[in-house]
Amino acid sequence: MLPHTPKNNQPNLFHNQLRDMLDSNDPLIALADTINWEFFEDSFEKYYSKEGRPAKPIRLMVGLLLLKQLKNLSDEEMIEQWKQNPYYQYFCGFHEFQIALPCHATDLVYFRKRIGKEGVKEIFGMSVKLHGKAIEDKQVIIDTTVQEKNVTYPTDGKLAIKMIHQLHHIAKDEKIQLRRTYVKEIKEHRIKLRFFSHPKKIKKAKASMKRLKTIVGILMRDISRNLPEEQLKKYQETFDLFTKVTNQKMKDTNKVYSLHEQHIYVVAKGKDHKKYEYGTKASLVTTMKDNIIIGAVAHEKNVHDSKTLESALVHANRHRTKPIVEAICDRGYRGKKEVDGTVICIPDSPKKKDTKYQKELKRKKFRRRAAIEPIIGHVKSDHRMQRNYLKGFMGDEINLLLACSAFNLKKWMNNFLALLFILKILLFMYLLGQIRQERRVKYADMYLILFRLG
Repeated sequence: MLPHTPKNNQPNLFHNQLRDMLDSNDPLIALADTINWEFFEDSFEKYYSKEGRPAKPIRLMVGLLLLKQLKNLSDEEMIEQWKQNPYYQYFCGFHEFQIALPCHATDLVYFRKRIGKEGVKEIFGMSVKLHGKAIEDKQVIIDTTVQEKNVTYPTDGKLAIKMIHQLHHIAKDEKIQLRRTYVKEIKEHRIKLRFFSHPKKIKKAKASMKRLKTIVGILMRDISRNLPEEQLKKYQETFDLFTKVTNQKMKDTNKVYSLHEQHIYVVAKGKDHKKYEYGTKASLVTTMKDNIIIGAVAHEKNVHDSKTLESALVHANRHRTKPIVEAICDRGYRGKKEVDGTVICIPDSPKKKDTKYQKELKRKKFRRRAAIEPIIGHVKSDHRMQRNYLKGFMGDEINLLLACSAFNLKKWMNNFLALLFILKILLFMYLLGQIRQERRVKYADMYLILFRLG
């Protein structure tokens, strides 16, 4: 049940108001006063029932999600720091300092599942519209990156050992006495797999890997014989997955790299320090001048970059009143020259008919394209996109949109600080002009004025 949010805040006689104790020039305070929180309360009201225990306020939950991505914290760390930080409490809609935890860390998990991908899209749309007319740039920059999943480096040996352990758990839960558990033999094979890359020991490692896959088949058949048909249907999907993993070859397509994250795929980006990345591909669309992220799309399949343009441009155009005229991409997008009326520009050798001015214009345009690379780096390292801990492909979409929302909010806060600095400089120049005109203020008084200005 969603509780009623009071519109008018009545001051408490025994407690001071948070706003009176905080710095009004802090960018987080300014951001809290700028965001239209009533929009989220109206939009997310449909996800709540009218019966049951009263839920946590929507502004609190949305604020916690945004702060979590802004400060690069886990759910547990976010809840703990919220209790200690009065600025976080004001951002989430509280007017008095709270000494208790706002909610349990798992409530953030339930809230993400409650609003789903559509709700997070509305949060991202809010972060884009905060920048006003700056998002209406005719030219945009598009690039793709990989959002890695929180999985271990996949090898056939690791997957086989994990499958054997899961089969042991199934046998224990169903109280099945296996003919043999192979626990001691698995330990020996695990040691041999550690030296897979050694030239003299690769033959033994391959034999161990083959034996582990054989053990998986033996255990599955042993469990299947002892289970009744009704119980066997319960584990049929798991057994089908194990069969697919044991039968897959090195050069097969649509391979399974993780038992609990089956949708991920491998992407080879040609990096020297990291040849392969395991996760999902993501497209980012930024404005040409102000570097605002106006579009972010996760791709369920590993498709060529040129085939990701349509979905990325559609998502970016949703937050604008005018369609995008030109998209600047790298050479990985070869094969597309126009998508839904948007011209796709890719670096190419200069043409003979181009004038000197046109050549210089193209050179500057494609040099500017590189501005999206540090943006991707900041979104990954500062806003929790480096490694995604949310489950499933929906978790990839939600984490991507929240990370891009946090980047846009951080940019708004930096612009606010820059504007505040300019205003202080203008005020300083005005006061300095007054001082020079009067010529009666001592230098000590002038320094005191500058000190108060901060």
